[in-house]
Amino acid sequence: MIKIPLFHKTGDTLSLIKQKKFNSEKELQKLVEKNVESIFNCRFVASEFYTGQVHSGRIDTLALSEDKNPVIIEYKVVESSDLINQSLYYLSWIKDHKGDFHVACTKTLGKTEVDWNDVRVICIAPGYKKYDLHAVQVMGANIELWEYRLYEDGSFILEEVLKRSKAESIESISVSNRKLGAGKKAAETRKTGVYNIEDHYKKTSEKMRTLLDQLRDFILDLDESIEEVPKKFYIAYKFTQNFVCIEVKKDKLVLFLKINPDEISPMPKTSRDVRSIGHFGTGDFEYTLASSDQLEEVKQFIRKSFENIGG
Repeated sequence: MIKIPLFHKTGDTLSLIKQKKFNSEKELQKLVEKNVESIFNCRFVASEFYTGQVHSGRIDTLALSEDKNPVIIEYKVVESSDLINQSLYYLSWIKDHKGDFHVACTKTLGKTEVDWNDVRVICIAPGYKKYDLHAVQVMGANIELWEYRLYEDGSFILEEVLKRSKAESIESISVSNRKLGAGKKAAETRKTGVYNIEDHYKKTSEKMRTLLDQLRDFILDLDESIEEVPKKFYIAYKFTQNFVCIEVKKDKLVLFLKINPDEISPMPKTSRDVRSIGHFGTGDFEYTLASSDQLEEVKQFIRKSFENIGG
């Protein structure tokens, strides 16, 4: 993370706000756990989860993502290679102990579906050594590295410095003898188990593929940190959390966005409030795109959803 000074503005005067440290890792952990839904849109499952006598470890935080994937979160208040090593160790452990995670979820959240095709691992620290960043990249580990800053006025900044491993390219994937999306977008698409972009393109018509290409370009151009994550029933676009999910149908694209439907007036004829309606994608506002004439309108809603999650 680039070290940018933070100032408080009073009229036309700027006062530097100094950084401060957490008193302990536990203080950082409690802050994130209490706000894990606001930060990552995950549901808290357990704290200091014991991995048993054989592994004799404790996972700092367990959670369940909005995509129903297991989430491991580990913390350090100093730069330390141990953070990454521990996280990789727990990633291996949880894949071999799915039953233990299911029990923990049921205890905290009740009967809950879990998607094991992806496990989200989040490391949070004030910084990382260049050797650790390089090691994670070389290993291709399915891990996120986040840096935080705490300031004397109470401000807390969290920024991702290294994304999880992604597919090297999707340029070679073709459907109906055509390339999928722009080449410059290839690195933004992450592998998630058996799900990929090609599966979604196969579901729809040539007309909808063209619209999907245009949507993908627009969404990924909003910010270089946005990830495109293919899921079984939809394609998720996330920036700390999902802000738009696209269900690809034969003759339409159904978008779910992080927008309060009460704030939309008038409600477009092709949209609806799905707060009380079951659906696969995450978001309370549904918009159905069936024509290129709707592109400019839906782009406005996508941008609003992105801004709503802090983008």
